[in-house]
Amino acid sequence: MTIVSGRCLVARVSGEMDDQSTGWFRAQFKELIARGGRFLVLDLAGVSFCDSAGLNVLLTTRRQADAIGAVLVLACVPDPLRRTLERTGAGHVLRVFDTVADAEAAFGG
Repeated sequence: MTIVSGRCLVARVSGEMDDQSTGWFRAQFKELIARGGRFLVLDLAGVSFCDSAGLNVLLTTRRQADAIGAVLVLACVPDPLRRTLERTGAGHVLRVFDTVADAEAAFGG
């Protein structure tokens, strides 16, 4: 589900982000980017699992957003995924906020 909130497009992501679901997530995130929002927030509170394939989708989506001048950030990242981001160094590439409200505030939303 995608909602417009202030200056941000917020997508609530749920389920398992693994090799079985990456195609679906890639298509959904590509559609989100195509909507043309300047600030994109992925609310990951509903993500129950994310492996390396899911992490790859997040990194690829960030690069695609960068390519069109959009900013993609993550919010409400579950602790296991947050630890994965920290261990892999992806946390230096993917900007993470504790809440969607914090992400929106960072963009004047």
